[in-house]
Parts: sequence; C-alpha cells; structure tokens
Amino acid sequence: MNGVVATRYAAALADVALERKDAERVKRDLSAFVEAFFESADLRTILETPAVEADLKRRVIEALAERMDLAPTVRNFIFLLIDHGRTEMLREIEQAFRAEMNARLGIAEAEVTSARKLTSEEKQQLTAVLERRTKKKIEAHFREDVSIVGGAVVRVGSTVYDGSVREQLTRMREQLESE
Repeated sequence: MNGVVATRYAAALADVALERKDAERVKRDLSAFVEAFFESADLRTILETPAVEADLKRRVIEALAERMDLAPTVRNFIFLLIDHGRTEMLREIEQAFRAEMNARLGIAEAEVTSARKLTSEEKQQLTAVLERRTKKKIEAHFREDVSIVGGAVVRVGSTVYDGSVREQLTRMREQLESE
C-alpha cells in the first residue's frame, strides 16, 4: 500500500517539476532534503511528532529550505507531506520520484562496479558506450570492489554486463571442468 501512495506523490511532484521545467533541480534538492532528514534525529522528531504544531513545522522547513537553497517546488512538496503526515515515507517517495522522472525523461540508471577507481575520461567513455547500447541517457553511479580483480560489472535495470576478470576466470574454470 505504501508503494502505491509513494508512487502517487512522486507522480504528482514529477508533473509539477516538468511543468515548471525544473526537473533536475527538484530531483537534486529533494535528494538533499531526504539525506538531511534522515541524518538529523532532531529534524525527524520535529516533523514526525503529532504534538508539534503544524505552524512550527512549517517555520522549521521554511528556514531549512532557505539555508539549503531548496527549490520552492520542493519546499511546498515537503509542506504537503507534513500536512498529510507522510514524512515517514520520504525515502520511498524520493526513490519513486527519481524512477518516475527517469522514466519520463528516458534516463536509465547504471550501477558500475570496477576493480579500481575510474578516471573521469574512463567514466565518460563507459557512459557513452552504455548510452549507445541502451539508446537512453545514462545516469551512472560508480563504486570500487577489488574482489572483481579487474574489469567492470555494470547493471542497467535488470540487465547485467559482467566484464570482470573474476567472471572470466569462473567461466574458464567451468569450461575446464566440463571437458
């Protein structure tokens, strides 16, 4: 049930963000607010405690929005979540919003795991290859994992491209064992 509710809120925010041609900023600002919300126990307490008056919650958000330079769309959306008692769903809504915006804008997220830190040029080249292969704009997230020995493992949606040395060694072992 929460997934459906989160998707509805995310879709409504996506409508407004696209209408105002502010999608990237809204995505970035919502993500920043969600991170701040979950890092601050005091902020969560204020926003999630029913005994705290709505007016005080709005003043706190107004001050925080100004300090964080949040888009007015994000500030107003947070007001809406507070008014409807949905702040506990913030992370789920943010994830649904990111997925909704990516779907509407033709963006695919890619998780790239490499054995070593990639240079910015390597990241750009890999992203370009993925964009050609998927025919979508790629939003790549990079991380390192020395256990793959060399190469990279890329996940785009449910598709995995495994070019790691570890996988190549596994395939060679299986081939040798089957002979």
